[in-house]
Amino acid sequence: MGLLDKHGVIEKNATLLLIFSFLVVTVGGIVEIAPLFYLENTIEKVEGMRPYTPLELTGRDVYVREGCYLCHSQMIRPMRDEVERYGHYSLAAESMYDHPFQWGSKRTGPDLARVGGRYSDAWHIDHLTDPQSVVPESVMPKYGFLMNRMIDATYIEDRLKTDAMVGVPYTSEMIAAAKADFAAQIDPDGDYDELLARYPKANISNFDGKPGISEMDALVAYLQVLGTMVDFSTFEPVASR
Repeated sequence: MGLLDKHGVIEKNATLLLIFSFLVVTVGGIVEIAPLFYLENTIEKVEGMRPYTPLELTGRDVYVREGCYLCHSQMIRPMRDEVERYGHYSLAAESMYDHPFQWGSKRTGPDLARVGGRYSDAWHIDHLTDPQSVVPESVMPKYGFLMNRMIDATYIEDRLKTDAMVGVPYTSEMIAAAKADFAAQIDPDGDYDELLARYPKANISNFDGKPGISEMDALVAYLQVLGTMVDFSTFEPVASR
C-alpha cells in the first residue's frame, strides 16, 4: 500500500481524520506556545515608554469611541515603502499600555503611529473640524462638535485605577495627582513641573485655544503624543546590540 493509499484511508474515515487533525493541532500549539512560558518578557523593554497622561488617556477614549481605528491604523510594518512614508517600524513596546491596542485593520487614511509632533495643534483642530479644508480629497467626517463637549476629571482617578488593574504602571502618586495633572496639561502658564516629572515629554498646551477642557483638547493631546515617546535616533534593537 503506497503513501497516498494510506492517506486515503485517513481521509475516508471521519474518526481517524478527527484524531490525527487533533494531534497535529496539539503538537503545533505546544511548539508555538510552550516557549512563551520560559521567557521573562515577550515585549522588549524600550527606554522612554510611559503610561498616558490623564488627558491623553481621555483623548484616547474619545479616539476609540469615535471609531478612528476603522480608517487609521497605528502599526507601521517593517517594509521599505512604509518606513519611508511613516517612519520607524512600530515596536511592540509602543502598544504595551494600550487596552485595546489600536493597530487597525485598514487604511482609508494614513497610519497615525508617528503623527505626534508632525503638525501643529492648530492644524489638528482645523483638520478635525473640517478635514476637507486641509486635505481636499479626504472622506473623513467632521468632528468640530468635540470642541463643544466639555469634560471634567470627576472619574479620572477611577480610569487610571482600572488601567492599573490590567498592568499599566500607574503609581499611587500618579492616581492621587490625576485630577491636578488633567488640568495642568492644558495650562501653559501654570505649574506643570510635577506633571512632566511623572510623564516626560507630555505636551503642555491649550490645544483648542478656548477656555475649559473639551474633548477636542483631549483628542489632540493624544494625537500629539503618538510615536514621540521613543527616541529612534538612539534606539537599537536588542538583536543588533
